[in-house]
Formats: sequence, structure tokens, C-alpha cells
Amino acid sequence: MSDAHGDEAGATTTGGYTGKVTVGGPADTRPLPGLTVTKVAVGPADNNAYLLRCPVTGEQLLIDAANEADTLLRLIGDAGLATVVTSHRHADHVQALAEVVAATGATTVAHADDAPRIPVPTARVVHDGDEITVGRATLRAIHLVGHTPGSIALLYDADPAAPHLFTGDCLFPGGPGNTFGDADAFVTLMDDLERKVFGPLPDTTWIYPGHGFDSTLGAERPHLAEWRARGW
Repeated sequence: MSDAHGDEAGATTTGGYTGKVTVGGPADTRPLPGLTVTKVAVGPADNNAYLLRCPVTGEQLLIDAANEADTLLRLIGDAGLATVVTSHRHADHVQALAEVVAATGATTVAHADDAPRIPVPTARVVHDGDEITVGRATLRAIHLVGHTPGSIALLYDADPAAPHLFTGDCLFPGGPGNTFGDADAFVTLMDDLERKVFGPLPDTTWIYPGHGFDSTLGAERPHLAEWRARGW
């Protein structure tokens, strides 16, 4: 079982952005109210990395310095990098972390339960509900237990009618993240997803996963019972 599950599941195109990036191909950029999102695919595991930029201050934040430090540093450019958030501790999400931090001086952020297993020291540990800023934009950490003990998603909901959720490896088009045959971890992850994500957030919520294409909560919500039944 891979971390990702299949292809795009009904996500719609918005403003020319599709989220369909491939390793070695161009990044895809999406301007949002108060935040610009740039998605790029890197490395042999086809990881997604997301560069978030505040259009007012120019401050930048990177979600997952997964691989290909040169690619990420070109994307960051001369504007510099204030923060790099690691969504979880798995090795494929941190291969470029040391090099990116050394080149930019960015503050490292991760959940307290995963930080000790990340090979670069975490300058700021976060917990469920903590806020992380990028310029004038605010993200909220959502702790989702199961893929790893300290996995987090990052929610940007400046427009509550159309939130944006960076899910790491906790939610993909087609199902939750891999729990590696651990039935208890699967139940915990599904419970957290239903209570903290599908419960409070609307169908219009756009999902930016750690691998593969994007989706929306509306596209995935009808399949929750199916995921529960199949156990992965």
C-alpha cells in the first residue's frame, strides 16, 4: 500500500490552478485572498512541497522540504524563507530539510510528537490548534494521529466559505493516509479526520496532499463509510 491513493477525485479547476504537478515539471501557483500557494513535486517518492507567500509582506513559508533542495531553493528565490513546517517525521518528507535550513536560516516547525524523530532540530514544536503565521496570513495546525503520532494538517481559512487544507499524508484523493496495517492507528486517523476535518469544514475545502493531485472535501465525503469498511 502506498501513501497516496490513486488520482484526483473530483477536484475542480480554479483560476487556472489544477495542482497536477509532476517531478521535473513546472510548479503550479494559485493566488488566494491573502496568500499565494505554489505547489511542486520532488524526489523519487513524488512528494509535494508547498511554498506559501504573503502578498503583503513577501514573507514565505515552506511545507515539507521533502527532496531536491536545489529545486526548492530556486522556488524560494531571493525573497528568502522564514519558516519550514514538516507535516510529519517520515524520511521522504525531510530529505532536503537540512540543506534548505542551512541556506535560508528558516525556523523549523513540527508537532511535538514527531519532532524528536526528525533529523534536523525543531525550533518550534506545535500542538493541535496552534497558529503558524506567514506574514499577515495565519495557518492553524490540526493534529491527526495515525499515519504518524505527530502528523499535522495546516488550515488556511481566511475565507470560511472556501478553506484550504494542507493534509500531509493524512488525507488523499481516495482515502486516508497509510497506517501500515495497524488497525488501531487506522481507527484513530479516521476518527480524527471525521471529527476535526470533515465535521467542521465545508465541502468547498480544497485539499492539498503530501503526494499526488488535489481534491476537495466534497469529493471525498461520500466515501467515508466505504473507507471505514475496507479498513485502509
